[in-house]
Amino acid sequence: MKTKHQHRTIMDLERVNRFNAEGCLACGKKFSLGDAVVMACGKWEGLKYIHENEAVLDPKTGVHFERRHHGALRRGEVEAG
Repeated sequence: MKTKHQHRTIMDLERVNRFNAEGCLACGKKFSLGDAVVMACGKWEGLKYIHENEAVLDPKTGVHFERRHHGALRRGEVEAG
């Protein structure tokens, strides 16, 4: 059974140092040690780490999407790709 937390990663020191220059593309905040993050699709290219609370798990595909991007996809404002 797939769960919402199946793809969750907890930020450790190595990941914080590696990804904090860019930060969370969904909310614009920097990552902190212990933050729950997921790899998600959004308006950017490919999968990126974002805070888990900024992501929506699509039950059909099992992929996380950034909340605003997922809403735009559902309304047909942008194309998946």
